[in-house]
Amino acid sequence: MAWEKLGLIFDIKKYEIKWLKSHAMLPTPLLLDDRIRVYFTGRDEHDHSRISFVELKREDPTKIIYIHDRPLLEVGKLGTFDDSGTLATCAIRNGDKIYLYYIGYNRRVTVPYNNSIGLALSLDEGITFKRMFEGPIVDRNMYEPYFAVSPWVMHDNDLWHLWYASGTGWIIVNDRPEPLYKIKYAHSKDGIFWQRDNITCIPPVKKGEAIARPTVIKEDGRYKMWFCYRGSEDFRDGKDSYRIGYAEGNSPTEWIRNDKKAGIEYSREGWDSKMQAYPSVLIVDGIKYLFYNGNGFGKEGFGIAVWKE
Repeated sequence: MAWEKLGLIFDIKKYEIKWLKSHAMLPTPLLLDDRIRVYFTGRDEHDHSRISFVELKREDPTKIIYIHDRPLLEVGKLGTFDDSGTLATCAIRNGDKIYLYYIGYNRRVTVPYNNSIGLALSLDEGITFKRMFEGPIVDRNMYEPYFAVSPWVMHDNDLWHLWYASGTGWIIVNDRPEPLYKIKYAHSKDGIFWQRDNITCIPPVKKGEAIARPTVIKEDGRYKMWFCYRGSEDFRDGKDSYRIGYAEGNSPTEWIRNDKKAGIEYSREGWDSKMQAYPSVLIVDGIKYLFYNGNGFGKEGFGIAVWKE
């Protein structure tokens, strides 16, 4: 059982999009009646991150049928948690609303940036969004002093579940601060206010490992998570670059990690030969798809794979 790669589906070099200068990071799919909308994060000429989307055929996600030509969320007000950029990570329905959970970041002095989790709301099927709050809904706190990032949300059994990357510190590598993080869990009654009990789901297995962007489905009564992990010494398209890992659990908080079951490896050459990052899994009409980024943290765009038994 493994993922069969369908290739680099959204290759930004093929399109002239005025605001988009590089990257289509963190592909975030949302299933609609007749199509799949994939939110992504691109970078403008100032290297600020903004969110937009493309739409794919539901019956054949390798076919692009629409490209949105402008960002959905501008950067936040000066001094707020997202005044330097916004990055989409999870889109989920709540009745006639769509919640978009996103990463906001601002630049700092002692370390390059700080990340927090924000929430935006759409009332028109996810075409436009407005911030629900000027501030973050999940931020660092007394038990998590560094940052909170990469939210993935599931509504299951009358409870909202949140898996996210929690910062565990910064280390200096080649005179540069680099972040460390692991996957933690929180729950909520409404998807907005979260109970955080400092529960770790996926800890690092070796020194210097960082784990991010969980994506979770529930299948055959079990929770299944794909995520990405890297080292800290040479992870920008080097030997420690992001790979996709895997874990399973009988509950939202207890997991057994087994990266051999992730079902995907680097290609021998091409767009995902040096890095595979930011996975997102979507089931469409009984077919399981993996959306992910390749080399350079999604510099070229994003690709898709389909699960084969």
